[in-house]
Amino acid sequence: MKLDRKEILSALETISIAGEGKNMVESGAVQNVITFGDEVVVDLVLNTPALHIKKRAEVDIIKVIHEKIYEKAKVKVNIKVEAPEKPEIKGKSIPGISNIIAVSSGKGGVGKSTITANLAVSLANMGFKVGVLDADIYGPSMPIMFDVEKSKPISVEVGGKSKMKPITSYGVELLSIGFFTSPDQAVIWRGPMASKALNQMIFDADWGELDFMLVDLPPGTGDIHLSIMQSLPLTGAVVVSTPQAVALADAKKGVAMFQNESINVPVLGIIENMAYFTPEELPENKYYIFGKEGAKNLAADLNVPFLGEVPIVQSIREAGDYGRPAALQTATVVQAAFEELARSVVSETVKRNDSLPPTEAIKITTMAGCSAVKK
Repeated sequence: MKLDRKEILSALETISIAGEGKNMVESGAVQNVITFGDEVVVDLVLNTPALHIKKRAEVDIIKVIHEKIYEKAKVKVNIKVEAPEKPEIKGKSIPGISNIIAVSSGKGGVGKSTITANLAVSLANMGFKVGVLDADIYGPSMPIMFDVEKSKPISVEVGGKSKMKPITSYGVELLSIGFFTSPDQAVIWRGPMASKALNQMIFDADWGELDFMLVDLPPGTGDIHLSIMQSLPLTGAVVVSTPQAVALADAKKGVAMFQNESINVPVLGIIENMAYFTPEELPENKYYIFGKEGAKNLAADLNVPFLGEVPIVQSIREAGDYGRPAALQTATVVQAAFEELARSVVSETVKRNDSLPPTEAIKITTMAGCSAVKK
């Protein structure tokens, strides 16, 4: 029996390579089909050397030809692997993610994670595709703030590789170490182990297409910060502070870290959280509990943009505890404040991208200090 090449190609159009959406003919995996009477040779090119992918492709081809063309056909499948060049993990951006912004604070307790969560949903409400990487390894709070404490990322196959699928909540893609530990379990890791976990959440995840990835950093200027800047070329950084003098001193150190000549991450601006308190019964009054315009003045002193202020409002705390960011509350002072912040971040990001070259990830040669951090 003489086999027909066109019929074989039509049959192969009904199957695909594992992890690819297109059929193997349309995707270009099938390079050639040669027939000799009842014999057929299929030349196949794969972009992964994974043995199980190669074996499955071979079995699928033989099976479909036997079922749809000729059950006694002698089928030979030649498989060639042409893997695309692997990008170097450290210092490479994540394909599909346009802007990576670190949200930082010099000290804990200033509301950095609250700002991150509400900024994320505000950007999402404006129509942007947004993801949040909870890099606060030792105190992850994003699962609580997005009401996904009990969620677990599933594994999906992308290009023949198994990857984590971020949890989606309120239109935001989210990954946190909190998804992989129990609520009462302390994360007792040394720096290298924490850095490895972060790299897995960054590079072993199927983030998809994002306009903004917000990285919620832990407080301070330590090992995790250096690991993030080593792994990713950050578009820029946002520093959160309260107006309090103690917080401002640490915020100043945070700005200095990003502006260090060996690190050189553009500071998009400073956000003042807990700026003032206005009682419901006295809507015209403002009480500056932690000081007045401290972060705004710091921004002016450091010659970095002031992105805006967020007042002390009970509903912000309650919304975070209940897992529904306060920026989702429509027609409120809170929503307006976070929307203004989001617009400022977008504006500064556009300015930064128009005027500066892409940020390079840093190369860390030793952990002795910033003086040992090189480009």
